[in-house]
Amino acid sequence: MLYWAVVFLAVAIIAGIFGFSGIATASAGIAQILFYIFLLLFAAALIVRLLRGASR
Repeated sequence: MLYWAVVFLAVAIIAGIFGFSGIATASAGIAQILFYIFLLLFAAALIVRLLRGASR
């Protein structure tokens, strides 16, 4: 999922350079959403890992 966030960020940067503001805005928005989802899943996995490690 982080891969897709980076892909959409790259598309947003390239589109911004060429002046396609609508595409750049949409791609940046998608990249931001995917990044936050990745961050949330990472935090959840870290918490589960800590809780399982503490019980053993």
